[in-house]
Amino acid sequence: MKWITRERPKVDRIACPWLIRRFVDSEAEFLFVPADQVKTLAAREQAIPYDVPDVELGHHGPRCSFDAILDRYRLDDPALRRLASIVRGADTEDKDLTPESRGLEAIARGFGLVYDDDQAQLAAELPVYDALYAWCQSQVEAGTPAP
Repeated sequence: MKWITRERPKVDRIACPWLIRRFVDSEAEFLFVPADQVKTLAAREQAIPYDVPDVELGHHGPRCSFDAILDRYRLDDPALRRLASIVRGADTEDKDLTPESRGLEAIARGFGLVYDDDQAQLAAELPVYDALYAWCQSQVEAGTPAP
């Protein structure tokens, strides 16, 4: 399946592909296009749009696209829910939602500065989310309360 979003990804537009490939669609292909072309190209490419206004898998209230994907695909893993809080804080105005959110935002912005190619950035940054997820799993297993 193809998935499509705006070019020049930041937090949510990298976190979502990680989530999709790991838990929804291991063969997913991601397209990064100019914002004004997402909906047109989504229809032409038969791609699922995410992290753009007015789509199911976008921001809704204080929640980000990562949350929307968790809800849509009924992913109830406590470690994923903990990771969602970190992503939400990093991707929205609620920067202090978790202690890790500001750090994730800085890392994501840094990747954007290092990479000019969105696909190269995606490939390079995915291990960050593997590591964060492993850390979230360890926190859940240790019984550490979520923020």
